Amino acid sequence: MKKLGLFLLILLLVPFNVSALEGDEDVLIKNATSGILIDANSGKIIYEKEKDKEVAVASMTKMVAQIIILEEIEKGNIKWNQEVIVSKNAADMGGSQIYIEEGEKITIEDLMKGISMASGNDATVQMAEVIAGTEAKFVELMNKKVKQLGLKHTHFANCTGLDQENHYSSAYDMAMIARELVVNHPDILKFSALYEDYLREDTENKFWLVNTNKLVRFYEGADGLKTGHTDAAGYCLAATAKRGDLRLIGIVLGENDSKVRNNETMALLDYGFSTVKLNVLRKKGEVVKKIKMDKANKEIVSIILKDNLGVVENVLEKEKYSYEIDVDKIKLPINEGSKVGKIKVLKKGNVVATGDLVISETITPLSYLELLKKGIVDLVSGNL
Repeated sequence: MKKLGLFLLILLLVPFNVSALEGDEDVLIKNATSGILIDANSGKIIYEKEKDKEVAVASMTKMVAQIIILEEIEKGNIKWNQEVIVSKNAADMGGSQIYIEEGEKITIEDLMKGISMASGNDATVQMAEVIAGTEAKFVELMNKKVKQLGLKHTHFANCTGLDQENHYSSAYDMAMIARELVVNHPDILKFSALYEDYLREDTENKFWLVNTNKLVRFYEGADGLKTGHTDAAGYCLAATAKRGDLRLIGIVLGENDSKVRNNETMALLDYGFSTVKLNVLRKKGEVVKKIKMDKANKEIVSIILKDNLGVVENVLEKEKYSYEIDVDKIKLPINEGSKVGKIKVLKKGNVVATGDLVISETITPLSYLELLKKGIVDLVSGNL
């Protein structure tokens, strides 16, 4: 621990750059096959080790299943309180399970708890059948999703992560999948942050769950995300933690022991929180630009930031930035919150962060009579 503390102190004293770790890339996660640490907000890589190496990732596979489940919830295609009848195929799944039985009725919310906390293969296969009809069809959706995310080192042969030929991913791809979950589907944290809970809580068949990810109990700010273990994959972990405005995602793959995996993941996160900070440059809802609208119910419209706009910096640095604002041509009518452009943050001419710009209120076109009235008023007032 003293050596690790000294190492972190030395890192604080050098300018922040991944290349500063060249020659020492094994220090933080020396027992792992590969790994990565990123800022969740921007996706910026803080630390990496063999980030593109294609390896088995065990139940971390289920993060893609969780993305698809949450998308179906958000679309309204399925509901948390919806009950489904367990199939024989799902009930017969081996490995990690929540011991659902054929013919049993269980809610989608409980199945999601079972996937997120206990890594239930049975729960995952059941949700695959609910959404796609069969596991094979669901795996097609999973592979389609990773392509949509632009990932090049991932392919799935099943939805559970059980060892199978042509089933692999990489530390970088897993980090981007985890980022997609926590940034665009933050409801995942309602499940992954729980250390213990019950399935079927209001029934006689109550079942106690304890999260396989011990960091959510023992590491400050940890609220996810997914563990994994098979013979081929070793012990794996996708961990996320948030302190203040900074959320980090750490991926560790191919560890030989679960305790070592947890310790090295915590060391990875410690390194991130010790060496970088999130500098929030502009706040969510801040007016970036005002534009004049012709033939609209509002003459002046505000363009605002959809979310906080920040950059990851070394804790000792004070950087200077410039901005580039691009607003699309606005077509009416347009609803409040609709995306209308981008803002770019530049450092020495290089883009280091981007944010979405949205319209501050609903804008509608003037009717013919309203246009006529406006024309008369402008004529009388001399505005024409």
